[in-house]
Amino acid sequence: RGRDSQSSEISNAVTLTVSERAQAVLNVSPQSWLTEGDSVSLSCEVRDSSTGWTFSWYRSVPYRECLTPVTYNHSYVRYCVELLSDSIRGSGGSYTLSPAAQHHTGVYVCRAERGEPAYQTQYSNTQPLWITGLSPPVSLIISPSRTQHFSGDSLSLSCEGQSDSTGWRVRRYTHSGNVSDCSSFRGSVTGSRRTIRYLYTSHTGVYWCQSESGGSSNPVNITVHNLPTTKLTVEPQNPVFTGESVTLKCEVQGYDGWTYQWRYKKKAQSQWTTVSQSVFYTVNRDTLTISGDAVVNGDQYQCRGERHDRPTTSKSSNIVTITVHGKITAT
Repeated sequence: RGRDSQSSEISNAVTLTVSERAQAVLNVSPQSWLTEGDSVSLSCEVRDSSTGWTFSWYRSVPYRECLTPVTYNHSYVRYCVELLSDSIRGSGGSYTLSPAAQHHTGVYVCRAERGEPAYQTQYSNTQPLWITGLSPPVSLIISPSRTQHFSGDSLSLSCEGQSDSTGWRVRRYTHSGNVSDCSSFRGSVTGSRRTIRYLYTSHTGVYWCQSESGGSSNPVNITVHNLPTTKLTVEPQNPVFTGESVTLKCEVQGYDGWTYQWRYKKKAQSQWTTVSQSVFYTVNRDTLTISGDAVVNGDQYQCRGERHDRPTTSKSSNIVTITVHGKITAT
């Protein structure tokens, strides 16, 4: 220092460890399903780090309202968020709702930052809160009203109440973290009613009505189940010999009370034909026996189950193709 250009000893060495971008983790206590008037706390923390962080709070919104997309690998949009107007009150890492009201229903996300310029963590996992009330302004009506829904069913959703229910939208949350408007689903729209003509298991989620002002209905959990699977086996196993009869067995996995529908397709044809009892075909509950005269190389067979109770049908089985060799010859 100074004119003599003297210097101090070299300091101790500091090793910098650089990890991947910090990850915020969001938890809820005591639970995510609540009754209006209950208290609930959301807590946000940074994995493997605890000091110097300031936290911000968000709500997940549908893509059509997207101003802040949350992306995966800087390309795929996982979900969209908006900053809560009172986010600052949770800056210490805890966001408490006491008492919780129906308009608090939604899907929450947090994020942390520290330093100057600010370093921000990744957005947290999504955390839904479902608040039910005794007198919601509107109700989500599901038609038909069933305890079980299966792939291929149709379903209508509408927001209905004693007061004017215009301006309400049906929203859905899936376990992938997405919030979406049901108006974006394939199907038809009649007034406030949304009809999904063909359900898939991907329609599973929590549904609720939400107004532009933030009001909410009671949430409803809808689970869409796959149809039961069906297995078709053949005896004797391929190949069979010319003139040899074949028996097919149809087995549906799960439930009971099934009857069985059979169909076949010729090798060079594209159309399936229903199999019924005849001199060539013997139907006995879950088995179909094909007489030797009707066993043709390349013919394909398939079955499925039907019954009176839901589910009323199973998935179609695997296809069995008959392979025929020449006649048996003695040696």
